[in-house]
Amino acid sequence: MQQDCIFCKIAAKEIPVQPIYEDEQLIAFPDINPAAPVHVLIIPKKHIASILEIEPEDQFVMGQMLSAIKRIAEQAGLADEGFRVVMNTKENGGQTVHHLHCHILGGRAMTWPPG
Repeated sequence: MQQDCIFCKIAAKEIPVQPIYEDEQLIAFPDINPAAPVHVLIIPKKHIASILEIEPEDQFVMGQMLSAIKRIAEQAGLADEGFRVVMNTKENGGQTVHHLHCHILGGRAMTWPPG
């Protein structure tokens, strides 16, 4: 756990959230500043700063994350119409919390290009 990382504090239950999904490896919860009608963040409980910090031993948790995204999208009613998954990396990629996380966005049509 990174002491100053808000997502590590959420994973450690030091900051309460309303989990949408949780298992031993991951926790998913609503974004506090939603950019779509459905905006869920999913994080690994292990601190990984960004996609650039993923190590070979993290392959399992990354696979779990993809499976959880599917489950969350289905539960949120996004599977039929579609949704977007975003993983920002570093400052130019829009990453503001330096703990790997995915945004699951849906409930409206997404535009392209995104930014």
